[in-house]
Amino acid sequence: MEAQAGQVIRVLVVDDHALLRDGTRRILEAHPDLQVVGEAESGEVALALVNQLHPDVVLMDISLPQMNGIEVARRLTQDHPDVRVLMVSAYDEDVYIRGALEAGAAGYLSKTAPGDELVQAVRAVAGGTNVLQSGLMARLFKPQGQPAQGGADLSERELLVLSLLAQGLHNRELAERMNVGTRTVDRLCDNIYAKLGVSSRTEAVVRAISTKLLIVPDER
Repeated sequence: MEAQAGQVIRVLVVDDHALLRDGTRRILEAHPDLQVVGEAESGEVALALVNQLHPDVVLMDISLPQMNGIEVARRLTQDHPDVRVLMVSAYDEDVYIRGALEAGAAGYLSKTAPGDELVQAVRAVAGGTNVLQSGLMARLFKPQGQPAQGGADLSERELLVLSLLAQGLHNRELAERMNVGTRTVDRLCDNIYAKLGVSSRTEAVVRAISTKLLIVPDER
């Protein structure tokens, strides 16, 4: 469920460290539009509390006892599609970021992210936007990443643009790489956004990896 203007965003904080849960609560509740409705120290408790508290956003750590945060995110997005999951983790390895997005998480932040960035991310995912910390975007997508064929009715050229967007190239760089004009690139990007139902390059890339439209090699 997307948060409406003026609506208080209900947040569930899931982390196995009480001090981190308390710190997150303090950061969020300094803002009147954010309300921490509950805390959970494990995945099983989180699943139970979502049924009871009906949060808009779940802030999820990956390292949890009994059931890791990626598995919890997968279950939540399957059973509660209106609940948005924002992963906040100390892990910044590609495999964890990719796993979280493929599990249906709406975004991924490092625990080192500033408090104001966390607040903005919560508001963004509550409003229906996907978020990915810029530094993590650069780590996750490498030049050898390849677009999958098919999906979302993207043309071959649009799939190429999508893979280049994932590498962090701007429109002028895309135009030079593809030997076309910037207006052509703008039109291709607009087509991609429309077909994926997104409004920005970050959302497009997150949507592409979460639906396996963009294949990112596993470096393990």
